[in-house]
Amino acid sequence: KMTQQMRDLQLAQARKPPGPSSPNAAKRLYRNLSGKFRVNYTSFDEGSLAGRGEKEKLRKSYLFQSNAALFEAVELQDLDRVQELLKQYSPEELDLNTPNSEGLLPLDIAIMTNNTPIARALLQAGAKESPHFVSLESRSLHLSTLVREAEQRVNELTAQVVNEAPNADCSEKEKQLKAWEWRYRLYKRMKAGFEHARVPDAPTNVHLSVASSSSVQVTFWEPLSANSAVVTKYKVEWSCSPTFSPLLGEAVIDKLKNLHFTIQGLVSGTAYYVQVSAYNMKGWGPPQASVPPFAVPSNWREYDGRAPRRRGQAEALDHLLSQVKTVHQHCVCHEPCKNQPQSRKHSVSKSLKHLFHPGSKFLKTLKRGLYLTAIFYKDDNILVTHEDQIPVVEIDDTYSCLLMQDFLWFTKVSCMWDEILWLRQCVTVSQSSCSCILQTRFKMLLAISQMQGLLGIQDLGQVFFEPVKDKQGNILIVTLKEVKTNQTFESVRWVPICKLQTSRKSVSSPEEPTALDMLLISVQDKLAYHQRSSHALSPGLYLGYLKLCSAVDQIRVLVPERLPNILCHVKIRSNPNISREEWEWLQKMVSVEEPVPAEPEAKTSQNHLFQELQVAIKELMTLVNIPLQEAKDFRLYSQEVLDFGGQVSFLLLLPPSDDVCTAPGQNNPYTPRSGFLTLPLQIFELGEEG
Repeated sequence: KMTQQMRDLQLAQARKPPGPSSPNAAKRLYRNLSGKFRVNYTSFDEGSLAGRGEKEKLRKSYLFQSNAALFEAVELQDLDRVQELLKQYSPEELDLNTPNSEGLLPLDIAIMTNNTPIARALLQAGAKESPHFVSLESRSLHLSTLVREAEQRVNELTAQVVNEAPNADCSEKEKQLKAWEWRYRLYKRMKAGFEHARVPDAPTNVHLSVASSSSVQVTFWEPLSANSAVVTKYKVEWSCSPTFSPLLGEAVIDKLKNLHFTIQGLVSGTAYYVQVSAYNMKGWGPPQASVPPFAVPSNWREYDGRAPRRRGQAEALDHLLSQVKTVHQHCVCHEPCKNQPQSRKHSVSKSLKHLFHPGSKFLKTLKRGLYLTAIFYKDDNILVTHEDQIPVVEIDDTYSCLLMQDFLWFTKVSCMWDEILWLRQCVTVSQSSCSCILQTRFKMLLAISQMQGLLGIQDLGQVFFEPVKDKQGNILIVTLKEVKTNQTFESVRWVPICKLQTSRKSVSSPEEPTALDMLLISVQDKLAYHQRSSHALSPGLYLGYLKLCSAVDQIRVLVPERLPNILCHVKIRSNPNISREEWEWLQKMVSVEEPVPAEPEAKTSQNHLFQELQVAIKELMTLVNIPLQEAKDFRLYSQEVLDFGGQVSFLLLLPPSDDVCTAPGQNNPYTPRSGFLTLPLQIFELGEEG
């Protein structure tokens, strides 16, 4: 069969132009051909194709050339070209795992020439070894056949070139001879690489951790030895016995981008032993037992049988809200307001005022009062009115001092943009008390409805954590929303932010800018804040630092600018789960009177957590600019692990009780470096919930 394949290859060689005479010539040839095919393919006019069949034929021809280019790039050990092709085409388009006429795959050539960088690039793209090599003997026989037939072909062409007189045919055969000589050397190099290779050493840094009450996770690194062939897969085995007899299960990992595996479906409270071994073309290497040698699936809640704090809370709040809605709909929400006759004169004068000052348009200028502005952005563009103004509507033209309670109430309303009409009805009925607070909040709801109507959209986005104020008595509440789809809006259009900033004519002095000018100057900072506040942490266990400071009307919390929706933090490890044994050790550690508890036994999960915490605390103290010696009085919050969605969890590091919250005028000797800000606690809670 192999001989017939080689004959077919010879016939194909005779029909096509002669092959390259050297590796460098081959490199130039396939690069030039690849470039030509790329240009020719993309330059076709769709209208000039005879039909779908011709288009498909052209596409297949083009992809065939890409596959050939990949084989030649691997053979010539051109890493840059291999990476370029893998980036440009999918594995299916490249036929990455389809053997060529010699029964080889690109990965086979890479590992048998011991080209580790190319082999790793192919493995990460999903490349496999040839299924024909079912044993060491079959691989050795295949390589010997390739070398023998290539040598035979070289001898035949050499005899023809020596015996024939110089002519055009002789020149063609000389080129074929050089190409076959190069291929003969390649096959010999592959055969030598296979013969000198040995099975891989054991993987290194095999670490076992508890992932949940029913799973454990094993992570590992590649073998240290660089003398053996490229590792193409790993095997994870687990058992309840330290001798691994009997085995409970095994899993083969052939996707090598991330070297870890989670064993699911285990029994809580049972000890499981795990070992990992590596594989290359010579077979499986010796297994490496994990550290610690076993793990017991569990979760910290099992320590005292505690249920998740938020279990059922969202459903209970939804049910409560629906009950409130039902009561208002059946009782008073749709009844006319009883205090209307008493304020008829005010209503008439208000109506006459609106004849000359329509409330259905965006404002161009501000007059001492409270306003709402909505910033919608997409890439580097922002939505503006037809007068090139950021959309602004009036809330209250007699309100010159925004109370923090009103602003925080507005931020809570932003969680219910779709319920504004219902909230307006409820607040309208409640105005019989003539409360100034309710009057202001009703005007806020009216302004929200007006903005929603003018823009033609309900969701106005996230409220910026502080309003914009100027010395003229104007106050701007700012909402921010990123538009990621081709959404249509009414009465507005898109313009580049830089164009808006340069073209706007300021009506104020640089010493006393208006709130609108201040907003425009700082709009990029606000957009950056909005984007950063929507970022999520990668899965893992984190150490957070809780620091508060109080003012007259609010408490603020310290957060990093790069992630303002999360406390100051550092990552402890990638596994978010705290096992029962680890939590039990933490409880003992925080309860002892000695400043430094005894270090747990080596090769245990508690010891590993102890070392991880030491590193994390040092890193966190450096981050927030607190000398490490001051941290001796800090405490770990031991009441619970803060769990966020099952993939992210936090341990909290707290300053001494007297220093958790800094009072107004209190001296704080250790201020964080740049890159931090303080948010109102209620704003932070809303952002953290989101």
